[in-house]
Amino acid sequence: MINLLFSLFSFLFGTIVGSFLNCVIYRLETSRSFLKGRSFCPHCEHTLEWKDLIPILSFVLLKGKCRYCGKKISFQYPIIELLTGIFSFLFFKPLVLTFTILNFLFAIYNFITSCFLIIIFFFDLKHYLIPDKVIYPAIIISIIYLLPNPKFYILNSLYSALGASLFFLFIYLISKGKWMGFGDVKLAFLMGLFLGFPKILVALFLAFSLGAAIGIYLILTKKKTLKSEVPFAPFLVAGTFSALFFSQNLISWYLNLFLIK
Repeated sequence: MINLLFSLFSFLFGTIVGSFLNCVIYRLETSRSFLKGRSFCPHCEHTLEWKDLIPILSFVLLKGKCRYCGKKISFQYPIIELLTGIFSFLFFKPLVLTFTILNFLFAIYNFITSCFLIIIFFFDLKHYLIPDKVIYPAIIISIIYLLPNPKFYILNSLYSALGASLFFLFIYLISKGKWMGFGDVKLAFLMGLFLGFPKILVALFLAFSLGAAIGIYLILTKKKTLKSEVPFAPFLVAGTFSALFFSQNLISWYLNLFLIK
């Protein structure tokens, strides 16, 4: 019963945070402060009441429309709330079995970094831009978290961050920013800090593979051309989450498939 209640609480907590992330994304788009002011409809700007702000449930009950003006609400809102709820559940659920201060701090760090990555995913998807107001605080928090750790752990993360960011910087420089934006260089640095080695390799491999697959699909369906700009941060974030949860399985599968006779 305690396990079930804690799991439910962690999920609900995540959805509430997800609702805040939606607010952050919208106010970054409109250059408004997300630290003050009540939530409002982006269409009619009517101030929303508590019953309009219940994560996921309000969207379902209102059938995806504003209660006051009737205009459609973006699916981004329930998707982010659901994703954040799932991540909160995944990161905090293990604390029921083995609760220590270190495990608690690790869960908090993973969850906070995941929130930054979710913002980056959706903001870059819509605007082809990774906001400095998001990426720099995420990097600073990662560095602060890493500092008390053993030296080998710090060096692993730091070398991973430098290696990934230098690789992206090389692509950025030789293409003069046409193949890769400088925001992706900074995101690669954050990924290295967050994942370390060898997870960073898995994340980058998956990001490029997924990006190539989606790019080919868009070209074949004539939705994009070879000269079209495609945001790469969503692929990097997807690769990061995949590596975070499945890297060991993916590495084992790769070794069994190609290297072990």
